[in-house]
Parts: sequence; C-alpha cells; structure tokens
Amino acid sequence: MDPLSQFLTGPRAQAAFALRVVMDPPFAIDVQDQAALTVIVAVRGQAWIAAKDTVPELMIQGQAATVCGPGPYVVSDVPGRRATVVIGEDQSCRTPEGEHLELTFSQGVQTWGNSPDGETVLLIGTYQSKAAAGQLAMAALPAVAVFAEEDLDAGLLAMLERELTHQGLGQEGALDRLLDLLLLQLVRASVHRAGPDNPSWATGTRDPMVAQALALLHQDPAAPWTVAALAHSCHVSRATMAARFRAAVGQSPMAYLSTWRLTLAADRLASSDATTAVIAEELGYSNAFTFSAAFSREYGVSPSGYRRSASISTGAAAGMRAAKE
Repeated sequence: MDPLSQFLTGPRAQAAFALRVVMDPPFAIDVQDQAALTVIVAVRGQAWIAAKDTVPELMIQGQAATVCGPGPYVVSDVPGRRATVVIGEDQSCRTPEGEHLELTFSQGVQTWGNSPDGETVLLIGTYQSKAAAGQLAMAALPAVAVFAEEDLDAGLLAMLERELTHQGLGQEGALDRLLDLLLLQLVRASVHRAGPDNPSWATGTRDPMVAQALALLHQDPAAPWTVAALAHSCHVSRATMAARFRAAVGQSPMAYLSTWRLTLAADRLASSDATTAVIAEELGYSNAFTFSAAFSREYGVSPSGYRRSASISTGAAAGMRAAKE
C-alpha cells in the first residue's frame, strides 16, 4: 500500500468535512481550521486562493485546487481583500470582530454562504487528519495547486455536488468516497505535471525501475532491505538503483524506507493499543529501543508521547463533530 492509499484507507480522526459554499462579492474567507488538506472545486464563478508565502492563484469555473495545511489560507473574489469571514479550527464561522455567522450564512443542506444563489459556487472538502502517512502522501502536492478542467472528471464533480445538496441514506460515506476519488485524481495530475526539481515518492513512480523498488518497500517494509537486495530484486546494479532512486525520489532507498516505516508506526500508534515492541517487530526494527530512538529523532517525541497527543487530538475532533451534528 503506497502513502496515498494509506492516507485514504488508513486511520483518520474523522470523516472528511464537506460543504457547498455560495458567495456574492465582495468576500474574503480567512480559513484557519488547521486542516491537513483541503480540496476546492469551482462549480460557478471564480475565486482567488492565497496561502502564506505563496502567490495568489486564480481558480475559475470547472477547475479545482488543493491546499496543504495546517497553515491558514484565504479564498476571495479579488486578491488582497480584507477578510470578511473567519473559519476557526472547529469549523466555526465568525466575522473578524467575532460575531457568529453560522445561522446567518446557512443556506440549506450542507450549503453555506452570504447568498442563496451567489455568483460563486464552490465545493469544499477538508481532511482534518494529520496522520503521518497523510503527510507523506501530501508531499506530492505543492502548498497550493490549481488544476485545469481537463484534469477533472465532470461526472465525478456532478455526483459530488448532488450528494452535497440532497440528503439521503449513506450520504457521509458517499461524500467521503467521492472526495477520496477526486483527491486521487488531483494527486495523479500533480505527479504528471511535476518537474525534476520537485522529486517525491509519487514522482518516483514515473521511473519503472524506481516504481518497482517503491512497490517492494511499500509491500514489505519489515523486510531486511539493503540497496543491494533491492537492486537484485529489480534486476539492476547497486549503483544504478542508488542513483536512479535518489534522482527520482529525492532520498536514498534506505532513507525512504526509514521514513515509510516511521510513518506507518505513527499511524499504528494513533490507531491501536499495540506496544512499541510489537510495532517495532512489525516494521522490521531489531528491538523496541532502536525503534523508539528512531521515532523520537524523526518526530521529536517518544512513541508513547505521540500516542497520547494523537488520542487527545482524536477525542477533540470527535467532540467538535458531535457538537456540529
């Protein structure tokens, strides 16, 4: 299972939050929800998206965008407009002065905005999860990316809008799966257009030999891999494996394997009661001490400390979701 599949099927603190946003200008939505990843689709009109230290990007009707968190970003009718709405970490909606807008901006079934039939209509899905494999999956995406209409499946977008505007059995599950499919489509488009200056595990899959090596590491991270063993499995020399893997992925094979093992470990810690000894064995570490030392170097906290913080985060997210419902 590669990092993107792990993110889409692995543990998440909560289901993706989906909303249809209908706005008339002037508007500037300052989003401070600290979501791990946001997907935005322009169904009608246009909007500018600006994150910190990025040039504002224009998204027009039929296009989509991704924003990698947890930093804030602004969605507005024109670039540089002062915020008219602030979205908080709990998906609260306020004016910059602190006045609540949840009731004022409610426009029906999972629809929100300053107008019932606004000039701009956006479909927004946010992944609150900060699961480690999710962070690795998002390494394939820039901070803000806008995708052309030809990168998207019109039928998928129509289904997503229909689910957002009509309540029915299994709506939450349907929205989750549609958003996952849309995200998968956008990551693939991002990988296709990425240049050589932005290597990642995802762009590495464009090289058939590196893709084979990545598949082996993803499928069996606990195996006692060496560069030589990986090269032998892919029927190339050790030097070829080392050079092509680093050029395509941006890391050596063993550095990537360490990153992959630790991302899986982080997700395991967040989603189970397995001991560090069990997790260490599952992921190919010689003992719990070696695993704990490697994990602490990577995340700046011990495995037990990471588990405690993940438990607190998950409980808070569940509480916010229950309160919203």
